[in-house]
Amino acid sequence: MSLPAPLNADTLYKHCDAEQFSFSTTEELEDKPQSAGQERAIEAIRFSIGMKHDGFNLFALGPGGTGKQTAIELYLKTTAPAEKVPDDWCYVYNFLKPRQPAAISMPPGKACALSKDMDLLIEELITSIPAAFNSEEYQEQEKAIKEEFQDKESSAIEALEKKAADNNIAVIRTPSGFAFAPIRKGEVLKSEEFLRLKPDEKEDIEREIAVLKESMQSIMMQIPKWQREGQEKLKELNQQVAGLAIRPVISELKTKYREIAAIATYLEAAEKDIIDNFEQFLAREDQMQEILPVPAAIKGSRKKQFHRYRVNVIVDNGDTNGAPVVYEDKPSCQNLLGDIEHISQMGTLVTDFTLIKSGALHKANGGYLILDARRLLLEPLAYEALKKAIRTRQIRIESLAQLYSLISTVSLEPEPLALDIKVILLGERHLYYLLSAYDPDFRELFKVAADFDDTMERSEPAANSYANILAGIVRKGNLRHLDRHAVARVIEYGARISGDANRLSTHLQSLADLVHEADFFAGEDNSAHIGRNHIQKAIDAKRYRAGRIPERIRTSMMEKTILIDTDSEKTGQINGLAVYLLGDQSFGHPSRITAQIRMGKGEVIDIEREVEMGGPIHSKGVLILTGFLGGRFGVDQPLSLSATLVFEQSYSGIEGDSASSAELYALLSALSDIPIRQWLAVTGSVNQHGEVQAIGGVNEKIEGFFDLCNARGLSGKEGVLIPASNTRHLMLREDVVEAVRDNRFHIYPVTHIDEGIEILTGKSAGKADENNVWQEGSINARIVARLKEIAEKQKAFSALSQKHSNNE
Repeated sequence: MSLPAPLNADTLYKHCDAEQFSFSTTEELEDKPQSAGQERAIEAIRFSIGMKHDGFNLFALGPGGTGKQTAIELYLKTTAPAEKVPDDWCYVYNFLKPRQPAAISMPPGKACALSKDMDLLIEELITSIPAAFNSEEYQEQEKAIKEEFQDKESSAIEALEKKAADNNIAVIRTPSGFAFAPIRKGEVLKSEEFLRLKPDEKEDIEREIAVLKESMQSIMMQIPKWQREGQEKLKELNQQVAGLAIRPVISELKTKYREIAAIATYLEAAEKDIIDNFEQFLAREDQMQEILPVPAAIKGSRKKQFHRYRVNVIVDNGDTNGAPVVYEDKPSCQNLLGDIEHISQMGTLVTDFTLIKSGALHKANGGYLILDARRLLLEPLAYEALKKAIRTRQIRIESLAQLYSLISTVSLEPEPLALDIKVILLGERHLYYLLSAYDPDFRELFKVAADFDDTMERSEPAANSYANILAGIVRKGNLRHLDRHAVARVIEYGARISGDANRLSTHLQSLADLVHEADFFAGEDNSAHIGRNHIQKAIDAKRYRAGRIPERIRTSMMEKTILIDTDSEKTGQINGLAVYLLGDQSFGHPSRITAQIRMGKGEVIDIEREVEMGGPIHSKGVLILTGFLGGRFGVDQPLSLSATLVFEQSYSGIEGDSASSAELYALLSALSDIPIRQWLAVTGSVNQHGEVQAIGGVNEKIEGFFDLCNARGLSGKEGVLIPASNTRHLMLREDVVEAVRDNRFHIYPVTHIDEGIEILTGKSAGKADENNVWQEGSINARIVARLKEIAEKQKAFSALSQKHSNNE
């Protein structure tokens, strides 16, 4: 078998040629906002925005920082202005059902105009109505009505008095009413004189008085009727006068808003209510009684008496250009649906329709509402309220305090508003999949998913897109512009964080952070532009800030607190490579893996799994080793051994299968009794056929082992074995590349376990002939011989045990 040659230094880092750019600095680039590498997501956005049927709302999923919100806002920036401007919405007093304010929609800009017109109307009526009632004409008519009543009463009393006088009886007015007394010779008889009269005369007088009393009682019964008639006439006069003062003013509003039926209906009701309650316009300031509670902003003003005639504008699209696009940063239930506020009045919480506040759904109605899915789910009841609004196509404002009996007070039931909106949620992929799996309403309401990719293909157009993105970042942050060499270094950085030399990261936040940090170093150098050296300084500084733990681990290895051998050859021991993530930084370092074998039943025991420190993927990798050993060495004879594997000095959980090839090499070394070169480290997973498979974090793993070897002093033999399929992912640090170029460090691409074991031991792995017999002296031949020896020992031991058992 021909062994793979170490990788050439030129394959370890894919440079970006700065000469491919036609600009000198990003200042020459036009600020063309774009979402590079997100064509699939942009198409999903286009489809969702264009689809006007129910349920085709959008969920933009992908890692944070990939520009989901930016891409959506950029797309809507070009499409939303061309759409129809939605109507205004306002709440007005419901004169029939005061607790249920009426919602009115009207063309854009009309709501505020109506509000101002109603305020001006009241201002005018405050003057015109008192003036009408203070006119001479009204005073005369009012006087005539009052005199008419008084004349009726006086005439009836006078007729009764005349009738009484004709019968020598006087009608006497007393504080308690009217009294009757006989008269003689023009004078009222005294009581003693009346008693001296003859009985017949007394009976006649008493009879006449009784008749007069009945007549007086009849008159007294008609007086309330005459009063009511007078009051009705006075009321008709008042309403007529009030109407004459009101109608000319309000008719102008009716004409102005005649095309809006809801406003016309409202103005009719308002006119009737003003006429019915005209007295409020006549009351003095100190006599006013409020019809409704008034906010503190206008408390003390005379306008508080006429509060019910105000217009509460909750949506004003007068200055809106096209369809509104609203991003709600805190999507609480109140911020989405609006709220009914309360004010304290004499120790009681009260409210009215002017205290209804709009929410994000109101502001975005007729357009687009963008929400962060995680924040939405963290707000109590907000997600369910949003779904209800989308499903019913209505915005129903409810006071949560009243709904859940948190306060005991009278509240309102505002009329729901019609909802026509496109909702866009932004979130991580796991949120989308969780909602899809556990919420039956989610797939019905959010039928379109815009999946934002983490990476994009590295090409010349992609490099130009990166340059445009960087120009946008610079202008947005008011930073120094980048020269072409700095842009090239950022592209190389994008390939590194993508984990693939042939792809670029679309995590725009990382790029923006890097440019901001580089601008800081350019400022320290008093440079007019950001150069490649400033980008490199920012990268190095970021690595240094996060380097405390990797440095402590490396120091422990140098001091041999953590035992990692990089000089000798040992049997059943190998240096595996692991990668660790701390915050937004990852680093690699070697771990010593050891294997021991003994007689057994052909099982490989993973000590990490036995003590529950190994994850399921790591355990799967170890079981795959059992399958490989059984398939290669257990066909012709049983595997009469047991093996144990362990990560030495590991005190935390282990997950992943990237060390499975290293574990297999340790097992093969222990079985063949051939030592492994400890100056080589290994990463890569393996399948049951012995093929080495790609893993993640290959750059960090190589650099972690290189740093240890470099600290101890490179002798020219150190190196790392990686899966050959990981070669395309290499974007190593410059010092590692230079060490490889100088033959002081080596990186071997491996495709099969047999290749790796030969590099690690310097011995031939051997080939099996048609009879499955391995070449003599090869590693696999030694393993077969060792397994036969163990099997024979186990067989002899079993026979001896059986003999002793029979003797007993």
